[in-house]
Amino acid sequence: MSEITDFDSLRRAMAENGEQPEGPARNARAEQLLLEAERLRIPLAVIEALGHQLKVYNYSSEKAKMFVPFARLLRMWDEQPEDFDAYETHSLHWVFKWMSAGMLDQPHVPLASVEKWLGEMEHRYRLAGHSERAVRSAEFSVAAHVGDVARAERAFTAWLAADRDAMADCHACELHGQGWWQAERGRDTEALELWAPVLEGEYTCAHEPHSVLASSLLPLLRLGRPDEARAHHLRGFRLVRSMESMRSAYADHVEFCALSGNEARGLELLAERPAYFTDEGQPRSKLEFLSVVALLMGRLGELGLGGERVPGPAGREWTADELAVHARAEALALAARFDERNGTKHVSERARARMAQRPLVERLPLGVRASRPAVTAPAPAFAASAPAEAEAAGEVTEADVPALLEEARRLSDTLRPHAVEAWARVARAAAANEDVELAARDLAEIADHEAIGLGSEGADAFERAAGLYEEAGDPGEALAARARAAYVRALDGEVDEALAAVAEPYDRVLALYAEGDTEVPQAAGVLMARARILMRRVHEAEGPVPASAGTQAESAVRELLALVDGRAGDDVRLAVRVAEGHAMLAELATRSGEAETGAELFARAAAEFVEAGVPWFAVEYEARLAGLAHELGDMAEAERALRAALEHGGPFLEAIGRAQLHLQLAEVVGGRGEFEEAAEHALESAHWADEAGAGPTYGAWARHQLGGYLVRQGRWAEAAEVLESALTDLSAQTHGDGAVVQTQWWLGDCLSELGEHRDAAERRLQAAEIARRWPEQHDHATLAHLAAESLGHAGLHADADRAYARAGELWRDLGNVHGLIRSLRARAWLALRTEQDPDVARALMTSAVEECADAFGAAGDDEEARLRLIAELGDTHRQFGDLLARSAAEDADDDAIRAALDEALSQMSEAVAVFVTLGGSGLSARTGAELAAGWLECDLGRPAQAAARARAVLRSCADAAAEGFEGDGQRGGGTLSARRAEAEQLLQATEEPRDR
Repeated sequence: MSEITDFDSLRRAMAENGEQPEGPARNARAEQLLLEAERLRIPLAVIEALGHQLKVYNYSSEKAKMFVPFARLLRMWDEQPEDFDAYETHSLHWVFKWMSAGMLDQPHVPLASVEKWLGEMEHRYRLAGHSERAVRSAEFSVAAHVGDVARAERAFTAWLAADRDAMADCHACELHGQGWWQAERGRDTEALELWAPVLEGEYTCAHEPHSVLASSLLPLLRLGRPDEARAHHLRGFRLVRSMESMRSAYADHVEFCALSGNEARGLELLAERPAYFTDEGQPRSKLEFLSVVALLMGRLGELGLGGERVPGPAGREWTADELAVHARAEALALAARFDERNGTKHVSERARARMAQRPLVERLPLGVRASRPAVTAPAPAFAASAPAEAEAAGEVTEADVPALLEEARRLSDTLRPHAVEAWARVARAAAANEDVELAARDLAEIADHEAIGLGSEGADAFERAAGLYEEAGDPGEALAARARAAYVRALDGEVDEALAAVAEPYDRVLALYAEGDTEVPQAAGVLMARARILMRRVHEAEGPVPASAGTQAESAVRELLALVDGRAGDDVRLAVRVAEGHAMLAELATRSGEAETGAELFARAAAEFVEAGVPWFAVEYEARLAGLAHELGDMAEAERALRAALEHGGPFLEAIGRAQLHLQLAEVVGGRGEFEEAAEHALESAHWADEAGAGPTYGAWARHQLGGYLVRQGRWAEAAEVLESALTDLSAQTHGDGAVVQTQWWLGDCLSELGEHRDAAERRLQAAEIARRWPEQHDHATLAHLAAESLGHAGLHADADRAYARAGELWRDLGNVHGLIRSLRARAWLALRTEQDPDVARALMTSAVEECADAFGAAGDDEEARLRLIAELGDTHRQFGDLLARSAAEDADDDAIRAALDEALSQMSEAVAVFVTLGGSGLSARTGAELAAGWLECDLGRPAQAAARARAVLRSCADAAAEGFEGDGQRGGGTLSARRAEAEQLLQATEEPRDR
C-alpha cells in the first residue's frame, strides 16, 4: 500500500482503491484515505476524499454511511464554494440523487425529511442552472415507493418531458427505471421495449445491463419467452455475482429460480451470499432479498422438502420450513417499518404479493449444474395429465373390479404402457373386496404381469403364471409363460441353462400348434422367447460373433417370422412380434458387418412398430438406426431417425434415453452449423440427464457440448456459466482429458471476451498444463500463446513475456514459423509497453523479421506456404514500423525523434513493397501500410511525399472498385471506403490542392 505524501499520491491511492471489489475492505480504505487527505491541509484533497468515500459507500452494503460525508461536503460548499473545482462541483450536485434514494432506503428517515430534501435538491439544481429532469425522477421514486400512483404518473411524465442535461442519470439507468415502472403497472411488453437498448449494449454503465437483465426475468416468463429469460439469467447473474451492492438484483435472480422450477439453483445462490441475510446498510434491499427467500422456502415446502437443510443466516442450521418462517417475519417487520414511515400499506402489500407468487413455468432448464430436489409431495399441475397417467388410472374406481379387469386386459392386449400397473390395481381391488373371486385366467394374467414388472427377478412369478394358465385350460399360454421364465434366466447370464429350459416348451408348443390345440399368439410367444435367448449369445459375444451363434439366432428369428408374418391382422401383439423379429435380423446383420442391411431392417422394424400403434417401441431401433446412418455418412437419415425417436418416445421415454437422443441430435445438427438448434438439444440433454440422476456423468458431457455451441454463437456470458458448471463434474477419468482441455479452452475464450483476463489466463494455463503431456504439442503451444495474451491484457507483463517465450519455443519445435513470429512480435510490444530498454523491443522485432526471411528461403516450391510467409513478413515490417514510431520518447531531442521516425518509415516502406508482391489479395494490407507511411512522411515534414502516397492509395482503390473488389479480394466496398476516406484526410493534412 503506497504512502500518501502529497495530493498526487492521494489521487493515485483513491484510483487504486476504486478498482478494488465492492465491500467493507474498500470502504475502510476510503475512510483511511480521508484521514490522510486531512493531513495534507488542502481543501480540495479533503473534498475529493469525501467524494471517494461517498462513492464506495454507495456501491456497497453500507449505504447508510453516505449521509455523514455528504453533509460535510454540503457544509463545505455552502461555506467556501471556491474550494471546489468544476469536477467536484458537478459531483456534489450529482450525489444529491444518491441522497434522495438513500433516504428512501432507510425507514428511520422520516418521510417529511425526504420531501424536504427533494425540495432542497430542486432549489439547488435551479440555482445551478440544471434541468428538473433529475428532480422529477427523484420525485417519481418517492411517489412509487409510497404507492401514490397518481403522483408517480405525473412525475414520470414530467421526468420524460424535461430536458436531459449533465445531472440526468445515464441513459442506461434512466431506461431501467422507466421500464421498471411499466412492468410494475403490468405493461411487460412496453418495459422490454424500453430496456432493449440496454440489453443490446447500446447504453451501459457500472450497474447496467446488470439491473435490467435481472428486472427482465419475470416479464419475459410472463410473456412466454422462456429462452430469453434463461439467457438473461445466465448472463445477468454473472454480472451481479461479485457486486456486493446489487442485493436487489441478486434477489431477482433467486426469485426467478423459485418461479421457474429451479429451486436447487436458488439454494445455490443463497449459499453464495450468506451476508445478504444480515447486512443492514440498505434495509430496502434486505426486505426484497428476504421476501424472495420466503418465496423460495415456501416453494420447497410445497414440494414436500420443508425439512431439508438450506443455507441461511450464520450461527445455526436451518430447514426450509424454519427459514420460511424467519424470512417472512423479518421481511414483514421491515415492510411495517417502511409503511409506518410512509403512512401507507403499500410496501407490506408488495412484500406479501411477492412472497405469494405462483410458479410461472413448471421447469425451465438452465443448462447449469443444479439437480432438482427430490419431490415428496405433488407439485401443482401445469398441463393436462400425460396419456400414460390417464391410461394407468382409467376412469373406474378401485371397487369396480370387472371394469378394472376390462381396462387392464385392454391395456395388455394392445401393449399400452402401464398395463403392469393396471393389473396390479386389479389384484389390490380383488384382495380388498371379499365378494370378488377371480378366475384362474385372471389370476394367471395378474401373475404374468407381476413377473414382467419384476424384470430379471420374475422367473418364479412366470412359473406361477404358467400353472394358473394350465389350470385355466390354456396349455399354449402356459408354455409361453414358462418360455418367458427361461428368458429371465438368460438375462442373468445363464444362457445355456435358459436354452435347456426353453427346449421342452418349444417342442411341446409346436406339437400343440400342429394339432390345432393352441393358436399363433401362444406359439409365437414361445418362439420369441427362444429367439431372444439365442440373441443373448450374440449380445454377450466379445468381438466377432461366432458363426454358430449367429446362425442359430437367425434361424430362430426366421422361424418366428415364418409363423407370424401375414397372420397378425389386428393383433397388436403379433404385429410387434414381426417388428421385433426384423429388429433382431438388423442386429445380426450389423454384427456381421452388413451395416446397410442392418440400417434397412432397423428402419423397417421401426416403421412396423409405428404402424402397429406402439411408436414408443420404435425408439430403441430408431436410435440404433441413427447410429448406423452416422457411420455410413448419411447424416440426413441419422437426423430423421433421431427426431422420430424423440417424437415416438413421447411421455413414455425415460429421462436418460431422452438425454441421449437430444445430445446425439445436437451433435448431428451442430455438425451442419446449426448451432442455435444444437444448443437447444444440448440444453435438453443436460436437463434430462440431471432428471435421471446422471448429472455428474452424462450431464457434464452435455453441458460441455452446450457451452461449445454457445461459444460458436458468441453468447460468451451464457457459455461461461455453463462451462464453469460443466467443469465441476468433468474429469479425465470419466470424460477424457481432451474434454477437460476443450472446456477450459472455451471458457478461457469466453472470459477473454468478457474482459476477465486474469481468470482467462488461469483457465488457459490449466488447459496448457494438461496438453503439455500430450504427444502432439500444437494445442499446448496454442494454449500457451493464448495464456500469454490474457496475462498481457491483465497487466501481468512479466508473466506474459515468459508465457510468450515458452510458446515461441514450442512453435519452433513444431516448425510453426507463423506462431513463432507472432510470439516474438507480441514480446516486442510487451517490452515497449513495460518501458524496458527500447533496444529489447527492437531486437525482438528484428528476430521476427529474420525468422520470416529464413522460413521463406526454406519454403521451396510450396506456393501457398510462400504466399502466407509473404503476408507474415509484410505484417511484421508493418508492426516494426509502428513499434519504432511509438518508441520515440516525447521528451527526447528532435534528432532522436526524427531518427526513430525515419527508421519507422523505412520499415513501413518495406511492408508496402512486400504487400505489393501479393497482388490483389494484398490490397487492404498494402494500402493500410502506404497510408501509415504517408502519415510518417507528414510527421517528418515531407508533405509532397505524403501526398504522393495518398494519391497512390486513391488510385489503387479506384482500380479495385472498378473491378468490383473489396480490399481483401472480396466483392464489396467497406475497406475501400475506409481507405479512401483516410487518404482524403492525409491529402488534406498536406495542405496541397487535390486533383478531382
